[in-house]
Amino acid sequence: MVIPFSELIAESYILDRDFYARPAIEVARDCLGKILVHGKAAGRIVETEAYLGVDDRAAHAWRGVTNRTRVIFGPPGHAYIYFIYGMYECLNFVAEPEGQAGCVLIRAVEPVAGIEGMRRRRLTAKRLEDLASGPGKLTRAMGISRKQNGADLTGSRLQVRSLRDDAKFEVRVTPRIGITHCADWPLRFLIANNRFVSR
Repeated sequence: MVIPFSELIAESYILDRDFYARPAIEVARDCLGKILVHGKAAGRIVETEAYLGVDDRAAHAWRGVTNRTRVIFGPPGHAYIYFIYGMYECLNFVAEPEGQAGCVLIRAVEPVAGIEGMRRRRLTAKRLEDLASGPGKLTRAMGISRKQNGADLTGSRLQVRSLRDDAKFEVRVTPRIGITHCADWPLRFLIANNRFVSR
């Protein structure tokens, strides 16, 4: 699905804060099919994971409020971006009402606009499917970095939109991947049979 950027903007609307002010599991599932936009780059979200705050040992918020995690405990609808393995930046959406930690890791997107720019930022990706099929890949492809940590997803260059005519799809649920604690919790959501999900 490739959409001219101007048409994408005309045929969609920005998700409001109420969308995020809900349980992280609901937000993670409902983010599927939504459009992540940064500048002129856009991708359809095809894979997410929910992290549940202080009761979830895999969540950064498990240890409580720190300088790093303060944004997770703040108002919903903001970006939480962190650096991992000394090389990747990962994008999360803050969920839950303010004061309750919870977030959604965006694991993969299907590029829909600004694809040439994505290719320039991800020169090692040989196929379209490889551009943004993982948390670190998608941030690099879309030019998202820790500079956007704390960005308001409802009113900045980094935003999430819903197409007015959104296609139906089947949701698949699996345990989260790439973690040690609570790894068996079924909190990874993906669009079934989508070739852009992470491998």
